[in-house]
Amino acid sequence: MADKMIDTSWHTMSVDEVIRRLDTNPDTGLSNRESDNRLRKYGYNQLEEKEGVSPLLLFLEQFNNFIVWVLIGAAIISGVLEEWVDALAIIAIVIINAIIGFIQEYRAEKSLAALQKMSAPFSRVMREGELHSIPSREIVPGDMVLLEAGDYVPADGRLCSSFSLNTQEASLTGESTPVSKSIEPLPNPSLPIGDRKNMVFMGTSVTNGKGTCVVVTTGMHTELGKIAGLIQEAGKEETPLQRKLEVFGKKLVYLCLGIVTLVFLLELWRKDPLLEAFLISVSLAVAAIPEGLPAIVTIALALGVQRMVKRHVLIRKLPSVETLGCATVICSDKTGTLTQNEMTVRKMFVNGKTVDISGTGYAPEGNFTFNNMPLSEIDKRMVTCVLGIGVLCNNAHLKRDNTTWKVIGDPTEGAILSAAAKTGIWKESLQKKFPLLSEIPFDSDRKKMSTIRNTPHDTMLVCEKGAPDVILKDCTKIFMGGEIRDLTKDDVQVILEENNKMAGAALRVLGIAFKLPDREITNPTPADVEKDMIFAGLLAMIDPPRPEVKDAVAICHKAGIKTVMITGDHKNTARAIGEELGFLGNNVKAIDGVELDSLPDEILEKEVSRIAVYARVSAEHKLRIVKAWKKQGEVVAMTGDGVNDAPAVKEASIGVSMGITGTDVTKEASDMIITDDNFASIEAAVEEGRGIYDNIKKSIHYLLSCNAGEIFTMLFASIFNLPLPLFPIQILWINIATDGLPALALGVDSVDPDIMKRPARRSAEQIIDRNLGILILFQGFIIATGTLLAYLYILYYTSSAKPGYLYYWFTNEMIPCAFGGELLGDKERARTVAFCVMVISQLFHSLNCRNAKLSLFKIGIFTNKKLLLAIGLSLTMQVAIVYIPFFEDIFKVTPLGLKDWIIVFGFSSLIFVIMELVKCFKRERS
Repeated sequence: MADKMIDTSWHTMSVDEVIRRLDTNPDTGLSNRESDNRLRKYGYNQLEEKEGVSPLLLFLEQFNNFIVWVLIGAAIISGVLEEWVDALAIIAIVIINAIIGFIQEYRAEKSLAALQKMSAPFSRVMREGELHSIPSREIVPGDMVLLEAGDYVPADGRLCSSFSLNTQEASLTGESTPVSKSIEPLPNPSLPIGDRKNMVFMGTSVTNGKGTCVVVTTGMHTELGKIAGLIQEAGKEETPLQRKLEVFGKKLVYLCLGIVTLVFLLELWRKDPLLEAFLISVSLAVAAIPEGLPAIVTIALALGVQRMVKRHVLIRKLPSVETLGCATVICSDKTGTLTQNEMTVRKMFVNGKTVDISGTGYAPEGNFTFNNMPLSEIDKRMVTCVLGIGVLCNNAHLKRDNTTWKVIGDPTEGAILSAAAKTGIWKESLQKKFPLLSEIPFDSDRKKMSTIRNTPHDTMLVCEKGAPDVILKDCTKIFMGGEIRDLTKDDVQVILEENNKMAGAALRVLGIAFKLPDREITNPTPADVEKDMIFAGLLAMIDPPRPEVKDAVAICHKAGIKTVMITGDHKNTARAIGEELGFLGNNVKAIDGVELDSLPDEILEKEVSRIAVYARVSAEHKLRIVKAWKKQGEVVAMTGDGVNDAPAVKEASIGVSMGITGTDVTKEASDMIITDDNFASIEAAVEEGRGIYDNIKKSIHYLLSCNAGEIFTMLFASIFNLPLPLFPIQILWINIATDGLPALALGVDSVDPDIMKRPARRSAEQIIDRNLGILILFQGFIIATGTLLAYLYILYYTSSAKPGYLYYWFTNEMIPCAFGGELLGDKERARTVAFCVMVISQLFHSLNCRNAKLSLFKIGIFTNKKLLLAIGLSLTMQVAIVYIPFFEDIFKVTPLGLKDWIIVFGFSSLIFVIMELVKCFKRERS
């Protein structure tokens, strides 16, 4: 029975049939015994929370990385060899990186906890003929629930009575305006949630009126519960950068292990002691693996996040910054993101003319014009009259909150108050002159409301507003040119044509009418009050697009990013906004939820690239759209604010929630939050994401070319049977301290001003392509050559031995040095010089990595002051190691003289000079 109830189209049934199917009583409700039985059968009316990952497991997951495993292995080997400084340094790096990752991901799985908060804690239900306030979690199917303005709806229910009942369903449907409810059955079983006018849904709220409903589904079977289930099902995937680093790290480690094994076997074949061969191999392993790379990437992302905060973007999950940089599709909610979520009167039809009104939002600032010209005096009086009637037939309030204006009540009525305030009419002062006597509230069946007021002349005034076609039926006269005359058929035709024209432009149109009854209305009824009215005019309003969004959409298109609008509003409204903002161009179209339902998944996957606007969609629709784009290999950013957006936001490659209007559910499911709810901030975030990726790539390029220099140095020394030029602790110091600071500074380099003119980067693109790989090896070879030349220079000129002949290095007759003779120079001094050349040549090289094509002098030496500071600090630390006695034994160095430093800087600058010449040559060729 439970499954049948879940799948039942309750909105298609009459109230009596629903009551019968649920076996309840509309007057007395359920008995206590029956409610207990149903509670045992259906369970508590609450959302089931998926068991989360424990903090300990989350922390341990940070070590589930191939490079981390290799680093831990290197630390263990160093410990076995009693190289305790090396071992502790490696372990410290691994732990710090794990802590950073753990902190960033600790709050990633709280979506359902936020959903729980949206359930009303207590509800008023009928039990055994009496009204009780019970915990909402104890509500069961068949309960009769009473609803009033301000209440949260505790479960999905079929309305049994409705008295001007309106509910705010934006969090479920995305539709910005409250929904008027009725009790009449609806014949279409496939109606979207937003059109089920006789239903109320868990997690929504009552904004006006009152009513009763019979609960039809509870807990996870409600529409909100279905969304909770979708959030649980939505997958969690690695970002493109994480995947690339994982694959790249494995390739790098396998290559390094191959080289290390080769050198180890070579040393054994040359009959070197096992321990010494192992020490050289460990040195190579330390040189090859970029120990600081995970931390460098994490910190570079974190620094980028700090910059993004200034552009109204808050990142919840650190690696998602990079995902932004390769986003190829942005699916955006309309209300509040593309529009201002503030209804605004744009046009008026009054005195036979269409008047344009400037200004956006609720701020009472704007002008009234006709054909771009100021209004005549008679037109001004007519505009004031029409807006005054709208104010007197209005239950909203316009308030100023510091520097912003907001509406308390219905947004449509608030828009009228704002337009009236632009003419100097304020509700508070006008109501004092025209006190309220009676009101006939808005009803979805009548589609209008009326008020009866006293005038300063002790007469009565009836004010009416509603659907234009309904208002016209009540009218027999028209207010035109400051005079009242009979309403003709021609007048009606002109008014209806203007109404259709405005509605076709996606404007919401209201008719305004009034009358001055010649007798006192003592017992006001709709039939008595709302007749023989005088037509005054039309008001046309819309939730206006944000002015900066159109430019942001155009920038996205230039950057190769497809933009898609997904909304719960009607198709005409969505299409009009889409056209105005540039979403709808050549070969793209708009469809609604019903059309989307008719498309099987395989057809949708083929058609998705030709659909730019979706209207009247549900949570399931949004999830389908995101999945269809991802099937095409696209990197999808999905924005949203309501509960209905949360599953798609979580499923997307990067989920974006709204900071102001967003629900807790969507924020917790998202990767990033836009703090000003503005699409333009999403475009800015994409720009920052691309810049951050570029800078991370610079850092990786720098680290790998430096490590290549260390590998070549150790490898060539082994091949040519030279004494060990660098110790493992020295290489570790280079990789952590002197490499780390410049790599970080490159990670915050200035963003290329033309970055949004490039096509969108494909997520499958390799971090290190063939050309960059060759460049890294070439630069590493130059660094190694400079280091070894300086090393040999010191050894050769301090040796007392005469040069011998060059033997084949692989023969058994090979003497200790392949270059001939026994080198008796100061090995410690030579190693110190090699150590310093390796460090300083890498500092010079950091300047090369700022731009692969442009000279440093073209982009500006001082345009990245952080890099200059990092170079200065690294150089200072290196000098300190050489001259402070405490570090002498740790790093196995000796103080250098002035001539030694001249040699160091001479050989170190080779990499910078050569790369500047290479860049110059490339520019000349191009």
